[in-house]
Amino acid sequence: MQTFLIDRTATPVGELVLIADEQGRLRAIDWTDHEARLMKLLNTHYRADRFTLREQRDPSGLTDAMQRYFAGELSIIDRLPVMTAGTEFQRTVWHQLRQIPCGEILTYGQLAQRIGRPTASRAVGMANGSNPISIVVPCHRVIGSQGALTGYAGGVQRKQWLLQHEGYLPKSLL
Repeated sequence: MQTFLIDRTATPVGELVLIADEQGRLRAIDWTDHEARLMKLLNTHYRADRFTLREQRDPSGLTDAMQRYFAGELSIIDRLPVMTAGTEFQRTVWHQLRQIPCGEILTYGQLAQRIGRPTASRAVGMANGSNPISIVVPCHRVIGSQGALTGYAGGVQRKQWLLQHEGYLPKSLL
């Protein structure tokens, strides 16, 4: 049985739940108002391995790192270790999400092209929506083909806040 460590921290846009493994890798992040979805994702991704959750303050410094991100140290999330389950396609999409620099965005179609699947923008959108490590695997940096802020499980207002926080949000999207 696998043990995951759970912690919570306040942010300017709501309380965040962090799940890490005992090796210090992030396994999941979501907002506490979506904690039921987070637990569903964990059960989907790790059902074969069964897991338990144990409260632990700041596992491996990950909570502190997220607080520093929200305080303006944006690049800190680029260095955080992550471990995801999911399909090979999902993991490919999630890996490519981490390649989008802070302050930049891509459309779902552009992301599909980057992974060598130019006709798979809908599948990329589905993988994006299944991302268990929001913010650190920056699914908020992907927008609709017409530039609309769509498809962020934490809500469009949080997506807008995160993009503004990272220095990217065209006035046409405000």
